[in-house]
Order: sequence, then C-alpha cells, then structure tokens
Amino acid sequence: MEVFEAIGTRRSIRSYANKPVEKDKLLKVLEAARLSPSAGNRQPWRFIAVTDPRMKESLKPPHRRGVVLSAPVVIVGCALPNESFPETEFWKIDVSIALQNLVLAAWEEGLGTCWLGVFHEEGEIKKALGIPKDVRVVAMVALRYPAEKKDPVSDRKEEEIIGHNHW
Repeated sequence: MEVFEAIGTRRSIRSYANKPVEKDKLLKVLEAARLSPSAGNRQPWRFIAVTDPRMKESLKPPHRRGVVLSAPVVIVGCALPNESFPETEFWKIDVSIALQNLVLAAWEEGLGTCWLGVFHEEGEIKKALGIPKDVRVVAMVALRYPAEKKDPVSDRKEEEIIGHNHW
C-alpha cells in the first residue's frame, strides 16, 4: 500500500473482528512510531502496548469502554516533556506524529485503529500503568483487525480548507 492510499483510505474503526494481532505486526507498527520525526530528534516518547485484559479494564475511559476492552492491543502514547526542548510543548506534537505513523503503518498491515483522547483520564491511566509523575499521557490507540468498512471521511472541497498565500 502506498502512503497516500493509506492516508486516503484509513478510518477510525470501532468494530473489530475477533482475531488477535500477531506479535510481528505489533512490533512493526511500534517501529513506525519509533522512527517518527521529532523536534531536534529528541524522541521524547515511550509507548506502552497493553494486552492484558485486566490492565485494559483499568484503562477504560467511561465513554469508550467498548473500544478499549474489545481491542486486543491498546497503545498508550506517553511523552517525556523533560526530554523535549525546555519551555516548549513540542512533546505533544512529537508523540502525536509518532502515533499517526503507527496508525498508518497499522492500516497498511490490515489493522484498524481508533485514536482515543484521554485528557480527562490521564491521572487514572498513569496510576493504572505505573507511569511516573513527570511523564504525560498524550493519547491511546486501540488496535485490532476491523470488522467494518467505512466510506471516505472528508467530502470537503480544497477551497473550503486550504488557502494559498493568505486566509
């Protein structure tokens, strides 16, 4: 699959097939995250692959419980602000880029993903996974084979969203 094809066809998947994610595919998508660009190449990230059902139970955001529990793997994207540039928040962008690489690599491998913002649950997630106080949880990504097909997400025209040389 070409990169642009992956970008154009990838969708958030919330309905999953009952099939485990093979270890080699999991390692490949994590490698895509590891190889991502970051500000100053500081790579201020860590990723936790949660596969244990009890651990996933402890991660369940109330409004997305089914997505988290039904996925055989949930990737928790963490940032180390102290390893980023001081006095900046580039770490948020760096981890987000890495997770997007992971999402696209997963799609190429035939895996579906659902990006989960966890802003209100960060404290509970850190406690459940033993994440140090100075580390930030940026997002989680549920990972599994899709049981649904979705149509393209954007039907907006270029002129509605892109300006050339001005607003």
